Amino acid sequence: MVSLLSAHNVQTALAAYVQQRRKALKWSRAELAARSTVPAPTIKKFETTGQISLRQLLLLWQCVDNLQRLHALTQESAQKTMPRSLAEVLAE
Repeated sequence: MVSLLSAHNVQTALAAYVQQRRKALKWSRAELAARSTVPAPTIKKFETTGQISLRQLLLLWQCVDNLQRLHALTQESAQKTMPRSLAEVLAE
C-alpha cells in the first residue's frame, strides 16, 4: 500500500500530540515524568525528535489520553481490510 506518510512523520505527530496534551493539562515534563515513570530527559528527547520506545510511549499516552484509543486501532484494522483493487473500491 502506498502512503505519503513516513515513519518519521508519524513519530513527530505522536510527539507533538503528547506534548500538546501535556501542556493542556498544565504539566511540566517533570510532572509527566513523575506520573508516567518515563524520565524527563527521555520526554524531552521524544518531544524534540520523536524517538522513544514503544513501552515508554504507552506509559506517556496512558497519562495524557486513553490507551483504549490506541488499542482500538488494532481492532479496527483486524475488522476492516483495505480494498486490493479498483473494482473493490468502486463496489463499496
